[in-house]
Amino acid sequence: MEFLIITGLSGAGKSRAADVLEDLDYYCVDNMPVALMPRFAELCLATRGRYERVALVTDVREKNGFSELLRTIDELNAMDCSCRILYMDADLKTLIRRYKESRRPHPLASRGTSVEAAVQREAELLAPVRERADYIVDTSNLTLGMLQNRLFALFAGEEHKRGLEVTVMSFGYKHGLPMEADLVFDARFLPNPFYVDKLRALSGLDLPVKEFLFACPQTRVFLEKMQDLLDFLLPLYAEEGKLGLTVAIGCTGGRHRSVALASALNDYFVAHGVSSVNVNRDVDK
Repeated sequence: MEFLIITGLSGAGKSRAADVLEDLDYYCVDNMPVALMPRFAELCLATRGRYERVALVTDVREKNGFSELLRTIDELNAMDCSCRILYMDADLKTLIRRYKESRRPHPLASRGTSVEAAVQREAELLAPVRERADYIVDTSNLTLGMLQNRLFALFAGEEHKRGLEVTVMSFGYKHGLPMEADLVFDARFLPNPFYVDKLRALSGLDLPVKEFLFACPQTRVFLEKMQDLLDFLLPLYAEEGKLGLTVAIGCTGGRHRSVALASALNDYFVAHGVSSVNVNRDVDK
């Protein structure tokens, strides 16, 4: 039987990780008391194969459990349960931001205690567990989709193998680089439809803008060069086990040039059997 202990910092994504693992046929239990883990393992073993993959989430809500957790893991291994630790981590700035957005109190926060102090205290308490972890996943810069891809890469069996999924994203440099981008292409050297009165109010999704841009030889050559490069790279990324790739194309505002190119590149991928989706981050800004 395979036991996976999901632990880590509050706000780092333990519950999200459990949701993904459920899709991988793990039987997941959130906030499992450490003292009950050996008894729970005995019950699972008694089912004779009904629960082969089990994931248990535990954290500081289990008030005194971490002093016992490492000893309990050794006990589970002695019961012929293959027990591993998945530690969910994130940087301090990200965790503080997440707690501000959720407006929920940190489990270690009390009157007069800042979220920063609570996070730092939790990290100190969890340091011995982090050192024993088999897997550490830092979610600071991960979207939910990226987290899912990471966990699939770590825990998916043969029956759950997935192909490379590509996101072609347009963006505007003045709104900042997309944090999730794996590859970034700059389209600001192309003629800008913004300075054409009849095109300014349109976007790169509109035919007149596309016709204006692709009437320029440099636009067509640029698209062909990107296609050639990505035809080379995508199989190599897939071979290395990467499940998701975000290709970002930027222009000044993210409304005209990058949008038209992202749409054309996405159409190219779809026509060639690549699982691809087009996202225009800043087209409405």
